[in-house]
Amino acid sequence: MKTINLFNRSNLCFKHWNGENYAVFNSLKKVMKIGALAATYLSVFGFHQTFAQTDTASINKKINLEEVEVSARRTTSVYSEVGRVLHVIPRKEIEALPVYSVQDLLRYAMNVDVRQRGPLGIQADVSIRGGSFDQVMILFNGINVTDPQTGHLSLNLPVDMQSIERVEILEGPGARVYGPGAFSGAINFVTGTKTKNNITANVLTGQHGLYNASVNATVKTGKLKNYVAASTASSDGYIDNTDFKNHSIFYQGQLNFGQEKLDVQIGHNDKAFGANAFYTPKYPNQFEQNKTTFASIKLTAGDKLKITPAMYWRRHQDRFELFRNNPASWYTSHNYHLTDVFGGSFNAVIPWEAGKTSVGGEVRSENVWSNVLGYEMDEPKDVPGEDAQFTKSYQRTNVSTFIEHVYTYQRFSISGGLLINYNTGLDFKADFFPGLDVSYWVSNEVKVFGSANKTLRMPTFTDLFYDGPSNIGNPNLKPEEAITYEAGIKTVNNWLNGQASVYYRQGENLIDWGRLPGDVEYSTRNLSDVNSLGFQVQGRINIFELIGRNPFNTLEVGYAHIDQDKTMPDNYESAYVEDYLKHKLNIGLHARLIDRLGLSVNALYQDREGEYIAFTDGTYDEIPTSYQPFWLTDVRLQWSADTYKIFIDANNVFDEQYYDLGNVVQPGRWIKAGVRVSLNL
Repeated sequence: MKTINLFNRSNLCFKHWNGENYAVFNSLKKVMKIGALAATYLSVFGFHQTFAQTDTASINKKINLEEVEVSARRTTSVYSEVGRVLHVIPRKEIEALPVYSVQDLLRYAMNVDVRQRGPLGIQADVSIRGGSFDQVMILFNGINVTDPQTGHLSLNLPVDMQSIERVEILEGPGARVYGPGAFSGAINFVTGTKTKNNITANVLTGQHGLYNASVNATVKTGKLKNYVAASTASSDGYIDNTDFKNHSIFYQGQLNFGQEKLDVQIGHNDKAFGANAFYTPKYPNQFEQNKTTFASIKLTAGDKLKITPAMYWRRHQDRFELFRNNPASWYTSHNYHLTDVFGGSFNAVIPWEAGKTSVGGEVRSENVWSNVLGYEMDEPKDVPGEDAQFTKSYQRTNVSTFIEHVYTYQRFSISGGLLINYNTGLDFKADFFPGLDVSYWVSNEVKVFGSANKTLRMPTFTDLFYDGPSNIGNPNLKPEEAITYEAGIKTVNNWLNGQASVYYRQGENLIDWGRLPGDVEYSTRNLSDVNSLGFQVQGRINIFELIGRNPFNTLEVGYAHIDQDKTMPDNYESAYVEDYLKHKLNIGLHARLIDRLGLSVNALYQDREGEYIAFTDGTYDEIPTSYQPFWLTDVRLQWSADTYKIFIDANNVFDEQYYDLGNVVQPGRWIKAGVRVSLNL
């Protein structure tokens, strides 16, 4: 997996260089800067790459690169200058891996913990650096699509994985870069990067009645580039009540006027699935349907002074059935929710003699109508498309402003900034979230970096209000806050791309579902102190460059470790905070067996802290059960031609029985096969 370092999200730069001298970064003539949303600027528009995981941070004279230059500050910078770590998964790497959903793909990223309830992207919780699933901001083409109701729903994207051209995973806090919500990290999914007229179709089939078909097309007409995608997927389920149907449609239009560029996108996703024991093993016959609609418009204007206004809207509607059929006599109604999120932002980048200064802000309105979440309404409201009514609602508005300055001198770069945030829903005064990052190229192949940042995360609507048979929300919750310090070293040469980093996070008021001795129901509360210490080491070896001609292309090895120190009440039973991935080891080997036949083998080891209440032989025992470590091995055999690829995969080759989350058993060995056809028109 490719790793780059960056900390600027407000603009992305496309540049071309050939690594002849470090100073070339200051003499580049052809630059196309793309501004992005003040809270979410990680959009990237495609690149060519000879090897699947070449690192754009390399300034080694022996390496010639032609890649997108990406920045993760609010101001534009070449990413060799900045001091943060971003893992980038490009399209070429995605196509080589035996995965069919973004959730499966994220498993291979270090310091990312994916806990799936349903297979093939139906539902999963994703966390970074031992945080919770509510502490990760999800972006789609640089727009914040994080669900305020619950992080369980944030990965409901309006496209399938075949439309994803690039995934960017920022580790660590990002409040001053993205705004509230990027507590432990952020993940951005990028589409529509193709530059030529193209049509691509994919068909997949496999065991358990699995079927998936998708098509996407890029059509350029004058100054307008259109990207359209549609997909459908279904399965009978690998065990009882794990069947699903999933449909999506998406459009993205990019209108280029030279110094001005308009980007419009709109999409819809509809999924219905059996939710076997998703939220409690007492009632395994659960069912859920989610509908997500998303739209945004963004303008980038200016030459030296770049301004980027943007607006976006996301609606999510879901129906949760505790009993799919044969309900208990006491069960009176399903759960119905509808969330509307409206946002607008403005970002300006001002270059001057002492560097670059960026200023701007964002207003984000989050609203929910429900029969479970919020406060009682004066009059009920009909649920769209359902024979039911909403009886509760809640609204809050978040206002944030920021300033950041970047200064670069030769091999040294420093960036500092401040986010000022105010949230009306919780009636708190304005809070301040500063941050600083530095980086220095020790040589043409070695870079050191470090940062210190403060961040926050607002409670979700579920944290605040959800009341159920075994849960009680808490409307008086405070926001989570943390300060994170991190440092690392990176080396890049013609055969090795490696890095090592360490971080320490001091968390305050972290939100958890838990219960004290004698309590029957779990409730949400703010825990006083939760501190995390973690490190990771990873590297990608280009075997061909190291030893010459051989069947093996690349070998990737990565290991991540986390320790947490918590201050909690005596005998407190935690549902989430104590439940984190302590050890993670990933090994990937990619080989070319013959001219067009490739082989990818990925082995993943996970050892999780925490416990769950076991449910065996129809009995729900109040006996905590520790998660057991496990190995997973996935294999892809793929024939690649100029216009098509044919592949056969085996996931969980050794048929390991394992649990990601509670009592939800994961699929055993699953054989799948498919074909992908891509034609330039």
